[in-house]
Amino acid sequence: MADPDSSPTDPATGDQNASGAPGWAQRRREAATERARMLQARQQAEHQRAARIVALFLNVALAEGLEPTRLRVKGYGGGTARTPLTGWYLRNDQSVAIDTAGRFYILTQPLTVRDRLFGVTPRNEPVPLTIGEGGRDGDIVPLRTALDRLLPGWEERSPEPLA
Repeated sequence: MADPDSSPTDPATGDQNASGAPGWAQRRREAATERARMLQARQQAEHQRAARIVALFLNVALAEGLEPTRLRVKGYGGGTARTPLTGWYLRNDQSVAIDTAGRFYILTQPLTVRDRLFGVTPRNEPVPLTIGEGGRDGDIVPLRTALDRLLPGWEERSPEPLA
């Protein structure tokens, strides 16, 4: 007779029990996979919403003649490097920016002597709804607030509502 206290499946392998139902480990893996899928879907929706906000900002900024500036990358150990990009810095420390096409850039990275002399082309990232999330306390800025610093009241002049 089988021990009633023993598990019908090996938790380490997630083997199915005699009735064919998935074991504990397999159910945990499936739940973790589902949570990861839901998180990715939520992040993708947030990035799409943020990209739409930036696109609406660009319509207003370009129509009102907000002058873009040449963007530079800051080195972790000091120094800067040119980039081929023009746009607007979203933070006072010039660590993040959007270019005139609405792409988002993190403008801090390790720089070599070659980078400082010849420049770099930073990699664009998905636009976040909150700039600095996951960073130090007090460094978090909502995207809409950062854009409003560049062009106060732009939301009211947007051709479409943001929501």
